[in-house]
Amino acid sequence: MSNEPVVLINLLKVEPAKQDALIALLKQNTRTVISTLAGWKSTRLIAARDGANVVIYSEWENPAAVQAMRDEPRMKACFPEILALASVDSILGTAVLSENP
Repeated sequence: MSNEPVVLINLLKVEPAKQDALIALLKQNTRTVISTLAGWKSTRLIAARDGANVVIYSEWENPAAVQAMRDEPRMKACFPEILALASVDSILGTAVLSENP
């Protein structure tokens, strides 16, 4: 694995009635676990207007930091709660373009 900065995108599919609960859980986890981990740079939570999806867009220093996050006991403890509310697909990639006006 390369040692360059990476982007982790998680797409969570959720029943619209459970989207608010999922977002609350993700906010709490980001503030209490993710933000304390080495290699973490930023996280954005994006809620679909139809309530059926939430996207987690996070930036990490390198792929090893992402793997360390996934192996972190506090993070592992949160996975069952997340999976009780939503299914998750993940993409690990590298930003190839970022533009702002």
